[in-house]
Amino acid sequence: MKTKIYYLGLVLLGFLAWSCSNKDELSGTSAAQGSLKTSITASAQNLTTAMTAITTSAGYQVLAISAPTSGPNLVQSTKTTSATFVSAPLDTISLSGIAGIYDYKAANYKRWHPELLNFFIKSATSPDFIVRLPKSKVTNPGSLLRFTASDTTLVNNYVIDVTKYNYNFGRFLWNYTLASTITVDSIEVGTLSIQSSNNRANGYHYMSDFTFANGYDASMTYSTGDTILSDYSISKGGTILFEEQFTSIKADTATRHREKQYTLIVGNVKIVRTPTPGNNGLDSAKVYVGGVLQTKSKVVIVDNTANRSDTTEFSIIDHRRDLKITFDDGTTQTVSQLLGSTITDVRTLFTSLHQVYFATSVVDWVAWDIYMNKKNM
Repeated sequence: MKTKIYYLGLVLLGFLAWSCSNKDELSGTSAAQGSLKTSITASAQNLTTAMTAITTSAGYQVLAISAPTSGPNLVQSTKTTSATFVSAPLDTISLSGIAGIYDYKAANYKRWHPELLNFFIKSATSPDFIVRLPKSKVTNPGSLLRFTASDTTLVNNYVIDVTKYNYNFGRFLWNYTLASTITVDSIEVGTLSIQSSNNRANGYHYMSDFTFANGYDASMTYSTGDTILSDYSISKGGTILFEEQFTSIKADTATRHREKQYTLIVGNVKIVRTPTPGNNGLDSAKVYVGGVLQTKSKVVIVDNTANRSDTTEFSIIDHRRDLKITFDDGTTQTVSQLLGSTITDVRTLFTSLHQVYFATSVVDWVAWDIYMNKKNM
């Protein structure tokens, strides 16, 4: 009898433990999932907080420079460089060929010889390519090739330490790699990496990533060719706060690209649209919260098809797409309305990440002048 009572007690205890465990798990799942409206609103607020931290950081002040100098843009195009550059059959600017520490030194502008090296001297050797100049010359690029008497008092408090650099180029093609750390007033403000290439066979490919000192990371990828891909992402510590990805493909017999997949992630909310099996069209967009499909909510993708071209992506970032969400309670809201002014900050961030003027107008220009001087010696 005691044995039966003991056994029954174990069974009851096990059942209670299982019941509590399942209740906790269901409660945890429900809390993590929440309603779509609650989840996406909270995720939008987290993105707003992140963008405030990013846009007020010292790294962003450097990244957001929008007034380029007239130096060669080695990252994106060969068309703005000299005739010698364009006609070169194939050549390379490597890190070993430009390595050293180059310091800005105020000098009189030579009207007919506007090389940036007139304002820089090689002050020391280094396995890296290190460019040091006054921050004011970076934030106001138009002053980089202008000399004033007050320039002699400026301090080289802006340092770009390039640890990887390779630029292989020829007529209408290039392959470019850069990895660097940026320091302002002896404080590291971020790291930048860029990979870019262009050729007739594979089209144009561009990737850049900027990690801010506060831990936030912004990255973008864009490519053309038979497959067009764009991917914009903001994250911290491996957690995605925002990501938008657009993919389209071009079949051998097609006259234009056809959208293959679209994904938008805002925090724990994910919206996906993929092709319908056995159909040339696209399936309706599905929305997930914490990985759980929301069957009572609806997402309609609205495109601006004006001036459509084969090389054009359709995304919220490029202003050509918006998403209208109908929540469980029947209310509707677009993603642009939900994010408000934050989406403008996000767009500006990725524009800056694509242009990276401080890299193309300073690092590349000094590298180009070093290369040309050595070539002409």
